[in-house]
Amino acid sequence: MPLSLRRGRVTAIVEQHEGLVRLEVDGSACVAYPQLTGTVALDDEVLVNVQARELELGSGGFDVLYANLTRGLGLPAADGAHVMKLPYTPLQAALPYAEEQGGLADGLDGLPVVCCSLHSQVAPACAGIGTEVRTAYVQLPGGALPLALSDTVRLLRERGLLARTVSVGACFGGEEECVGVASALAWAAGAGYEAVVCAIGPGIVGTGSRLGHGGLAAAEAANAASALGGSPVLAARVSSADERERHRGVSYHTEAVLALCAGGVTVAWPGGLEAPAWVEPRQEVDAGGWEEACAGLPLSHMGRGPDEEAWFFAAAFAAGRLARSFAT
Repeated sequence: MPLSLRRGRVTAIVEQHEGLVRLEVDGSACVAYPQLTGTVALDDEVLVNVQARELELGSGGFDVLYANLTRGLGLPAADGAHVMKLPYTPLQAALPYAEEQGGLADGLDGLPVVCCSLHSQVAPACAGIGTEVRTAYVQLPGGALPLALSDTVRLLRERGLLARTVSVGACFGGEEECVGVASALAWAAGAGYEAVVCAIGPGIVGTGSRLGHGGLAAAEAANAASALGGSPVLAARVSSADERERHRGVSYHTEAVLALCAGGVTVAWPGGLEAPAWVEPRQEVDAGGWEEACAGLPLSHMGRGPDEEAWFFAAAFAAGRLARSFAT
């Protein structure tokens, strides 16, 4: 499993955000995560991982900065950090973890937890919850691991639809880091958040098989929430435009997630759409007005927008709306 690395020089800085820099190396698009590599500037000599782009994968539209040879060597660990992210890999880095600070609740006391199998469900789910409810976002492995890669989460944070971000497991870059989803939910409850949205990062690890995909993280989140006394809500993956039969109607990903849920989860179902009999337990939710509530938010599912995939976004909005009813 070799890394495909090449040496290059930074030729442009395109965008800079907290935890993310979009740049060009020898004219090719690249992203950098300063939390791991340190700061980056024009003319820096760098190493970049080019493998995904060279293989023309869905995640391969850009290279990833692996090391900054000019100013990224000899960097110290974060203050007080001693627990590793990505342990025993070439990118292992010590970060402070929320669990080390205490404050984990013993139970969730009914805390609503929206469980998404795709990152594209996060924006409409948060719109369904609204700004009146203090909501935390928990990113789970199964898609992109760097939380900072999500422009959607950044915008939701700016608009007050999310109050805090948490990266779990191999994910990194959240305002809080947690070992697992159970401790992340306990942290959110202990910190007084009124709702949680759990999802994988942008993109999804997929093999075209029922059980070999990153969306199963939604089942892990639902089971943890249920076991801790929360109120898990599953956002159904619904499509009327997907060319793949396995994702048409209600995706087989949703069926697999439900099959792995030990109990206690409720599927939020948008009113006006007929549900397959196997989507149980479900609760019909009035998703009317979802278009207005989601106005100005990034709505894209596999390159398709709300005009093509209305029910996809309505179903995710319904999950947020149901969670809001549990919170209030």
